[in-house]
Amino acid sequence: MRRNSKGFTLFEVLIVLAMLAILLGLMLPAVAQVRAAAARSQSQNNMKQLGLAAHNYYSTYNMFCPGVDDKHFSTTAKLLPYIEQDNVYKSIDFQVSIDAKANATARATRINVLLNAADPIQSVSMDFGATNYLWVAGSNPALKDDNGIFYLDCKTTFAAVTDGTSNTLFSVETLKGDSGVKATDPRRQHVALKEADLKDLKEDAGVEEFKDDKKIAADRCASWMDGRFLQGTFTGTRSVNDPRPDVNCGGAGGLSGLRSLADVANVGMADGSVRTISSAIKPAVWKLLCDRADGQVLPNF
Repeated sequence: MRRNSKGFTLFEVLIVLAMLAILLGLMLPAVAQVRAAAARSQSQNNMKQLGLAAHNYYSTYNMFCPGVDDKHFSTTAKLLPYIEQDNVYKSIDFQVSIDAKANATARATRINVLLNAADPIQSVSMDFGATNYLWVAGSNPALKDDNGIFYLDCKTTFAAVTDGTSNTLFSVETLKGDSGVKATDPRRQHVALKEADLKDLKEDAGVEEFKDDKKIAADRCASWMDGRFLQGTFTGTRSVNDPRPDVNCGGAGGLSGLRSLADVANVGMADGSVRTISSAIKPAVWKLLCDRADGQVLPNF
């Protein structure tokens, strides 16, 4: 005996597909938010490891390592043994420049703890291992004799951080450059000037060049080994996600703002903690955070 079975009509199938599409549309933003939160949490863990490494270095040498030394090596390069990268550290010849052929292999090494998963650009150049974390030199444009913790050839001690370690920045999370040659996004490109331009650098420096698509560079954070400006060091001289471009004066300093794809970003404090700050933070507060000894009361941020 045959039984007649009734299948779905085309209209019913279309209804089901429409409902599934609606559900998928509702789920995608939630999934994106979960992924963003996971990436932010992972980046915070990375920064905590770097902060702990800097403290362990201090325990060994009774000072923080310089933000950049005379061979242009970065704080991060000196901290490699403290982030379980001792083999990479031992392969570096610190007696020659970071650009020397002897350091080519180490220079190109990718180190996961230095990369923020929220940044879709994971490498700026095949010849360099990139980073998303810069060490704070201070609130003045020049890396030399700046007022933060990790400036040129410094030997900063805790005693010099008179504002307190919980009120002073260690490091910042930022975006890498995109290797572009056109001025399309100040979060990815910046203006490259000469070291001599660092003297009497104005607040609006780089604005006209960026507008006219001149002197454009996009190699921010290309090399974790390089301690020069916008490679391993940072100055709190622009606001967070400032619409004005960063300005690099030959690696000796310049103007820089923390760059983020979201309205918030992570920063590492000198006490080893990691905090999330908003792009709405006032520039004056930002500069106070970068200065280790300004002596002023820090407002809530």
